[in-house]
Amino acid sequence: MLVDIGVNLTNSRFDKDRSDVIANARLAGVEKMLITGTNVNESQQAAMLCEQFDNLFSTAGVHPHDADNVSRDYLEQLRRLLEQPKVKAVGECGLDFNRNFSTPENQQTVFAEQLALAAELKMPLFLHQRDAFATWQDILLQYWSQIPGGVSHCFTGDLAQLKHCLDMGLYIGITGWICDSKRGSELYDIARYIPLDRIMVETDAPYLTPKNIRPRPKSSRNEPKYLPHVVSTLATAMQVEEHLLIEHATRNSEQLFALSC
Repeated sequence: MLVDIGVNLTNSRFDKDRSDVIANARLAGVEKMLITGTNVNESQQAAMLCEQFDNLFSTAGVHPHDADNVSRDYLEQLRRLLEQPKVKAVGECGLDFNRNFSTPENQQTVFAEQLALAAELKMPLFLHQRDAFATWQDILLQYWSQIPGGVSHCFTGDLAQLKHCLDMGLYIGITGWICDSKRGSELYDIARYIPLDRIMVETDAPYLTPKNIRPRPKSSRNEPKYLPHVVSTLATAMQVEEHLLIEHATRNSEQLFALSC
């Protein structure tokens, strides 16, 4: 049994066959999924979707790309969502200085405000970070002692950053990035440093389709049914038996996010 901790199932690319995608994931052994909330609207849609399927759970938060567009009452809207039983974490929140779709200043403000909300509600974090590690860590550490845990979603950093995350006590979320022999080669090489009690797996569907799927899918759209390809590659990189990786990743995910059907 697998848990996909990062699925953008509210994405429009799933509009025509969302139920089939969920069913096909289950056939592939992906029993539970955490649907990512990237802004208030997407978080609301994710929460509504979870009401329709017993194996879906969600997060509620504002991605750094959306930090410029938050409403005055966005924190109150997130708080109401986070009171729902199947909404399990604050996020996707963090910093992204790679593209700066929102200003760095607004990103940092919105990130800190969501961390304060997580501390208030005693809820775990679903974290994003790209090209902003030092600033991201500095802000996170201001609240970390008051927060019950979190995962560095779609981790693609270097060994030093990995060790910093592990030293903080973060879980590490690994996607199909590790299946890319070019972009993911460094991640593949350092994966063996991730302890089994800190690993989680995710697809980030519809993004980051594993490049080692054979035969190659006709569609570029990633799906949670491809999570076993991530698991297989990651197990090899970590030098562990696949069944042990599945056992630990599932347990870690269920414990951090309090997942139950």
